[in-house]
Amino acid sequence: MSATAIRVRPRSTEAGNPGPRRPRGRGLGLVAWLAGIVFFLPIAWMALTSFHSEEDAATNPPSFGAALTLDGYREFFGTGGGASPWPSLINSTVASLTSTLLVLVLALPAAYALSIRPVKKWTDVLFFFLSTKMLPVVAGLLPIYLFAKNTGMLDNIWLLVILYTSMNLPIAVWMMQSFLSEVPVAIIEAAQIDGAKLPTILARVVAPIALPGIAATALICFIFSWNELLFARVLTGVVAETAPVFLTGFITSQGLFLAKVCAASLVISLPVLAAGFAAQDKLVQGLSLGAVK
Repeated sequence: MSATAIRVRPRSTEAGNPGPRRPRGRGLGLVAWLAGIVFFLPIAWMALTSFHSEEDAATNPPSFGAALTLDGYREFFGTGGGASPWPSLINSTVASLTSTLLVLVLALPAAYALSIRPVKKWTDVLFFFLSTKMLPVVAGLLPIYLFAKNTGMLDNIWLLVILYTSMNLPIAVWMMQSFLSEVPVAIIEAAQIDGAKLPTILARVVAPIALPGIAATALICFIFSWNELLFARVLTGVVAETAPVFLTGFITSQGLFLAKVCAASLVISLPVLAAGFAAQDKLVQGLSLGAVK
């Protein structure tokens, strides 16, 4: 074959090299952008409505060019004489952060035992963990309420911490098991040869390697705890009221104050959005761990 024939040979016919597929990649990118816009539109609409007056927010069709005001935020923060949201926000922060830390402390050794040092029938153990999430929350509400009433723990923030920890622990063990399975066993064996004990191995060897997965697990547990409403609504009153329960107080018999509800929803969503934005790189790395062997 001549040199000229080699130069004119189409690249796409070479074995193992079909060539780039730009149209398909552009199509997937366009679909991703459209999906992102669709998911972002409700948040943008909520933010815009929060800066409108109640009259403009209740118009149908909605008024895009209405005057902007901060009345909804003033009423939410209680400057007009209403209840202050700060106790509820503090309660949600304490319950979410404390339960998330407890979940990580308990889930890391359990995931280590199921991945790096697997026990017999470890898949059955993982299925048992997930099966606890299949129980309807309403089915366990009455027994938990009676237990809290008999032990004097109603309207107690630490009861929510215990509940959130137990609710998020199964999914955390399941997630971290897949993350820790990517940790090289040779590194752990080298640490054991150097005399490192299990707590040292978990803190100084396993945790730094699996940090993206741990961050992803912590973020998901924090979101679940922050957004939980049913248990907080039934088991708390005034002292341990959380932010989602405080938000439901804006729906009264007088009607739905849309601008105020949107302002409150946006403020209560900010901690979750900020945590997700701050940990987005770790979240992507963590959720992709174990996806490619």
